[in-house]
Amino acid sequence: MTKDKVTGTLFFTVFTTMLGSFQFGYDIGVINAPQQIIISHYRKVLGIPLDDRKAISNDATNSTEEFPTTPSPGNPTSTSWAEEEIVASTHLVVMLWSLSVSIFAIGGMIASFFGGWLGDRLGRIKAMLVANILSLAGALLMGFSKLGPSHILIISGRAISGLYCGLISGLVPMYIGEIAPTTLRGALGALHQLAIVTGILISQIVGLEFILGSQEHWHILLGLSAVPAVLQSLLLFFCPESPRYLYIKLEEEEKAKKSLKRLRGGADISKDITEMRKERDEAAREQKVSILQLFTNSSFRQPILVALMLHMAQQFSGINAIFYYSTSIFQTAGISQPVYATIGVGVVNTLFTVLSVFLVEKAGRRSLFLTGMSGMFVCAIFMSVGLVLLNKLTWMSYVSMAAIFLFVSFFEIGPGPIPWFMVAEFFSQGPRPAALAMAAFSNWTCNFIVALCFPYIADFCGPYVFFLFAGVVLGFTLFTFFKVPETKGKSFEEIAAEFRKKRGSVPATKAAVEMKFLGSAETA
Repeated sequence: MTKDKVTGTLFFTVFTTMLGSFQFGYDIGVINAPQQIIISHYRKVLGIPLDDRKAISNDATNSTEEFPTTPSPGNPTSTSWAEEEIVASTHLVVMLWSLSVSIFAIGGMIASFFGGWLGDRLGRIKAMLVANILSLAGALLMGFSKLGPSHILIISGRAISGLYCGLISGLVPMYIGEIAPTTLRGALGALHQLAIVTGILISQIVGLEFILGSQEHWHILLGLSAVPAVLQSLLLFFCPESPRYLYIKLEEEEKAKKSLKRLRGGADISKDITEMRKERDEAAREQKVSILQLFTNSSFRQPILVALMLHMAQQFSGINAIFYYSTSIFQTAGISQPVYATIGVGVVNTLFTVLSVFLVEKAGRRSLFLTGMSGMFVCAIFMSVGLVLLNKLTWMSYVSMAAIFLFVSFFEIGPGPIPWFMVAEFFSQGPRPAALAMAAFSNWTCNFIVALCFPYIADFCGPYVFFLFAGVVLGFTLFTFFKVPETKGKSFEEIAAEFRKKRGSVPATKAAVEMKFLGSAETA
């Protein structure tokens, strides 16, 4: 048995596809660096004074025309009236900024339902081309936001970019899972997460004030995602369509073989054809699987619940909270430029994602996920201890710093990349689009919940907040240990058998009825 290799066409195709994931990461991180500059610009566009307290003082002492000075019932003094006006204006700016950030996740939540449908309707390549129209539209709105009503253009651009990223979060893992050889499926699938974290890191670097994060260039920073969108759109014309889509969905065997030969570089494709034929035969016996059927059909219920739990574990692990807290912890440690330390976290993020690409086919998906979650649990404990004792022992800030870097490292070894491609491995061609749509929706929803609720939770728990995350991580670790099967190097049929083992012994008559589970063609 010859070992699968990465051919030139496969490398080119995966690289082109990863440009979509790169845009995903860039759009996530780009809004953070120029936050204060954009808020100031919002104030300027809306005609709100930049210095509230100074404005109140000046208005109270110097102005007798704009604000009435004579108190009357229902009519406050000039100072209180000015304060109320400015407080209301400040709340408006805060609301617009929050909307600028959060509407991205809302767009992703909505579009995540349609990635699989669009991929089935148009094909994987055409679906990504159509998605890039959204990316370009969002980038152009943000790029030209300085010329018009900035708050409206940025919020609209972020919403459209969120729609693009919602589609991509389903399309990219699906396409990569379908073109990758079985022995390279995990490593190539992990590249989706690598491209995302690379996009985040690049957005942090180009967002530095002396590059594009300045008063003059922030709009260029926001619109820069148009570059990879245009590049990917051009390169996609040279990429082969998914052989599985051609063979199973369109039943065009010759085109599927031609696509496979391009991807495999002349290597024997008989094994791939045999596996696709089994999937096609099974898909022919299956009715179209809807999202509702994923939860009502006993054959699909356990794998979809496991898939959703993996994505919930990724988002509820506290990784976003780490980035939220990191700058303040670095400041406490006496670092004069905490922004560079935060970029350092981004570098660690990227390096350990690269490591996971090489480890995932050696150590296995389940093993890496368990290792990552266990390490994150320990790091969360140390972070909490460091934050609690920070006022008594100043050197504990360095304990928290070390814990942050290690936490991010463990996250990218397992919980970061694995859920994205492992879900595609759980399901055969029939239920895969619906399952990926639900998994992406779960990821986006949890992301939105964390972004919305974390400031309030942190306010309530204070330095003890990471004890809470430690408990959550421990719960997901135990769930993974008992419920998640290993999928490394296994066919869909073998993965289906693993799930049946996790469910416990199944009566023979019932097992016969459920043979179509996950595309299984197993005979009694």
